[in-house]
Amino acid sequence: MPPTFTNEGLRAAIDARGRHPGLPVLVLSQYVEQIYARELMASGDGALGYLLKDRVSDVPSFIGAVRQVAGGGTVLDPKVVAAMVTHHGNGARLAALTAREREVLSLMAEGRANTGIAEQMVITEKAVSKHINNIFAKLALPADTDGHRRVLAVLEYLQAGTPA
Repeated sequence: MPPTFTNEGLRAAIDARGRHPGLPVLVLSQYVEQIYARELMASGDGALGYLLKDRVSDVPSFIGAVRQVAGGGTVLDPKVVAAMVTHHGNGARLAALTAREREVLSLMAEGRANTGIAEQMVITEKAVSKHINNIFAKLALPADTDGHRRVLAVLEYLQAGTPA
């Protein structure tokens, strides 16, 4: 973004969310900036998207991403997820997850809804829901938490740096 064509847009998004927690923000960037992406997601509030400009060519998908973020959801480009999971972190809490649960969590981190996860994995939505509930239980994310459990689970996954 002008004026210096560096990271002003990301810093402005972080500042805006700091002033207005939960403010829907959809970042369109040329590159994956891991530090800023983590800082944007740190609150666990949701209503956040991080897409790469060169991969946003399907207009209906882009409009769907805008609507998902505006509705409080999270949308992350798979390349953003991949870059973030290369970060070396402590995956001890994720060690309890089965391979299938890690796969579900990875697809959640890409911003997929249960329907999309079910289609990708060729399983039922009921099976996806069961996996997600197991993930929440194993990550000790109770239903009465103030945060969004789905976002908190994805943050745990991204901070651990454990690929599915």
